[in-house]
Amino acid sequence: MPSTLSARAARRIALAAQGFADRRPAGAVTARHLRRAIAQLGLLQLDSVNVFSRTHYVPLFSRLGPYPRDALDRMAAHTDGRVRRELFEYWAHEASLVPLALQPHLRWRMARAGQDAWGGVRRIASEQPELVARVKQLVRERGPIRAGETDSERAVKQPGEMWNWHDGKVALEWLFWSGQVTAARRINFERRYDLMERVLPPALLEQPTPPVEESQRELLRVAARAHGVATEPDLGDYFRLPRRESKLRVAELVEAGELEPVTVEGWDAPAYLWPQARKPRRVEARALLSPFDSLIWFRPRTERIFGFHYRIEIYTPQPKRVYGYYVLPFLLGDALVGRVDLKSDRQAGLLRVQGAYLEAGAEADRVAPELAAELAVTAAWLGLENGVVVGGRGDLAAPLRAAVCVVQ
Repeated sequence: MPSTLSARAARRIALAAQGFADRRPAGAVTARHLRRAIAQLGLLQLDSVNVFSRTHYVPLFSRLGPYPRDALDRMAAHTDGRVRRELFEYWAHEASLVPLALQPHLRWRMARAGQDAWGGVRRIASEQPELVARVKQLVRERGPIRAGETDSERAVKQPGEMWNWHDGKVALEWLFWSGQVTAARRINFERRYDLMERVLPPALLEQPTPPVEESQRELLRVAARAHGVATEPDLGDYFRLPRRESKLRVAELVEAGELEPVTVEGWDAPAYLWPQARKPRRVEARALLSPFDSLIWFRPRTERIFGFHYRIEIYTPQPKRVYGYYVLPFLLGDALVGRVDLKSDRQAGLLRVQGAYLEAGAEADRVAPELAAELAVTAAWLGLENGVVVGGRGDLAAPLRAAVCVVQ
């Protein structure tokens, strides 16, 4: 008979597994702190939206506090050997920065590019193999290169596609998905593509490729450590495993004693506990969360654990938005107590709070001062030297504005 966890105990286990039960470093945040946090999370999702901050920087700030963003850049860039690359880019959850050690365990996905890549990316490989070959040769001769250097005619955007990529870019994305090229570095967030063998260490690429089943089990182990307690869909979503294979691999880990079946009060699906998961009695966190933070990126889990309904509204027409364009949940203690629509006004040197909203059951007198303090730290970290200004939208806006005046 599986043991039973209360909903609150499960929430605290999940927060601890994501690094929110630890105090932020008292002194300077170093590369050692970054490595520990990334190892705990397993990956950092990338996204191009920069209205507040590039999203891959924010999860480390949420857990560690202010740190030099160029330290993360150095961990993810190809250099002349003076600094060792520690992360590479690949389709892990979505486009992500991933520790090098996981590269062999993602080769099965590279090998399945012909089945799993997006439709346009698959099509260019089958319909224009000569173009793909030319683009790879161009990378070999001139890499690292920008997508624009492929000099291909712009393709017509297909219905349902998000981007209007030219054919050369699509060919690069095929080569990227299939593991033939990767990002040597980014400049102004634009990838510079190069051959995989020129970017990653030879010793890593020479490692034998594990069987698909073992690679998937290893990715699920990473997900289980990062979740603490989770359902099978939670675990499978972390590295976007096919659902059928996720179910099989989770069952194998249970049979091997690597996952412990448990029942969580209020959860309508079986749950699995990572046996070494911390079970804190209290969590005293304070953090703004990127929409792409691994704590909340699987929205059904966010709603199940926190009772917090969250949808990013970037792609929602402005008149239909409920909270705003780029909304960050606010974690206080072990609960999500509010949300703020943030914009970094870099020209004015201001962090603009365009909307601030209190969650049901949360108290403005408690939330506003803590949120104001966290926003002040955030503005300083982002180099917005003129501080925080709060707009008028939302039921938390007035008390937050008053609290910001006290902090500043």
